[in-house]
Amino acid sequence: MNYVIEMLDIRKEFPGIVANDNVTLQVKKGEIHALLGENGAGKSTLMNVLFGLYQPERGEIRVNGEKVQITSPTVANNLGIGMVHQHFMLVDPFTITENIILGEEPKSGLAIDIKKAEQNVHEISERYGLSVNPRAKIADISVGMQQRVEILKTLYRGADILIFDEPTAVLTPQEIKELGQIMKALISEGKSIILITHKLKEIMDLCDRVTVIRKGKGIGTVNVHETNTNELASLMVGREVIFTTEKTKSKPEGNVLEIKDLVVTDMRGVSAVRNLDLSVRAGEIVGIAGVDGNGQSELIEAITGLRKSESGSIKLNGKEIANMKPRKITESGIGHIPQDRHKHGLVLDFPIGENMVLQTYYKQPYSKSGVLNFKEIYKKAKQLINEFDVRTPNEYTPARALSGGNQQKAIIGREVDRNPDLLIAAQPTRGLDVGAIEFIHKRLIDQRDNGKAVLLVSFELDEIMNVSDRIAVIYEGKIVAVVNPEETTEQELGLLMAGSRREEAGENVHV
Repeated sequence: MNYVIEMLDIRKEFPGIVANDNVTLQVKKGEIHALLGENGAGKSTLMNVLFGLYQPERGEIRVNGEKVQITSPTVANNLGIGMVHQHFMLVDPFTITENIILGEEPKSGLAIDIKKAEQNVHEISERYGLSVNPRAKIADISVGMQQRVEILKTLYRGADILIFDEPTAVLTPQEIKELGQIMKALISEGKSIILITHKLKEIMDLCDRVTVIRKGKGIGTVNVHETNTNELASLMVGREVIFTTEKTKSKPEGNVLEIKDLVVTDMRGVSAVRNLDLSVRAGEIVGIAGVDGNGQSELIEAITGLRKSESGSIKLNGKEIANMKPRKITESGIGHIPQDRHKHGLVLDFPIGENMVLQTYYKQPYSKSGVLNFKEIYKKAKQLINEFDVRTPNEYTPARALSGGNQQKAIIGREVDRNPDLLIAAQPTRGLDVGAIEFIHKRLIDQRDNGKAVLLVSFELDEIMNVSDRIAVIYEGKIVAVVNPEETTEQELGLLMAGSRREEAGENVHV
């Protein structure tokens, strides 16, 4: 059998942990090959070895049958290997063209030939159906478009083997569909793709074969057409996974959160939230369904005090909290699992133990007279790490070193432990595996069952349908309908999210 990539018995160690324990991966030419595993299973580490970012302690890599030493990303690029990273590596003030050619600039004499570069970028983007405006600035384009730029960067450098690291973690459903079409177009052009993912539906829709890694060990490789999602989930986590969220019928009581006529503007001064009304009661989960960019972020920021509201009312347990300082709002009974765990949820270079007390470090027993008590801080962190199954070598490990799923569990542990009256969960399972998703959904339902209010904001319709007791659909900054999950369908929700009127979307939808 001829393989374009062979990674044979790869072992990669970090202090206190074996990330890859003699893993073998073999990729055929012209296939989309999935690398499946839980958060922290060692998928990204293995691909960082292939891309030259890490050097393995043991093992052999072959490209097109020839043994190679990949000592840096430059060597990987020269071998035709490109990587589209989960967290994009782009320079915001630069144009698309400037980002793509960085380090490989075409010259005219001593100057960069920017016209030639723009022409090259345009030709490559048209060839692969990746339509972009070569002169647009990264800061002004959507996340989906930024990902296209990352793909174009690899193609510009002549990559024949593309590694996609969790490519759909930050995309809307429409962008995910477009990415699937782009991948198939790349394969038809003779490229080979390795797809790091834990989304089983994507594997079934897109991939030819799948290699499963569990806790750093290779479990095996299977043909996608010979397996199913239940089998893959069991291989990934080592036990049966329940896909439907089990919960009893909610018994809501009085309003915890009441929003009336709320107006919030975005960074450009344009109204992102427009006269929005919303309520969340004790003992219920209200899910907000909507396409990204319809005011969800601005709404959450207004509730949590991270953004000023122009007008309207936000009441928590009957008390006005609009435009109060974030700490005052937090102390009044709000917990917040932010949409971007890296930017707003963690201090990545702090130990995970210190991240666990970011909301309470100034209180006793964690500090006294402004002096931190690290013994108490790490004692509390250890308790939360055990309770919320945060997989880390120890509580002193930098947050940056944890997998996305374990970073998220740490944030949820920190917020839930404070027992807030209202828990706001924004994209709480984005980029997480089925085991972590199951765990987080159970924690949200536990909060509800303990008489707390939960506001869930998610772009995953199946998550909204599964977990919510009521669903509020947001479109252009307004709640356009409130529906019960058992009385609607994903198709109806999709139509409402796209701006259809309620009577067009379905007779059973009501405000």
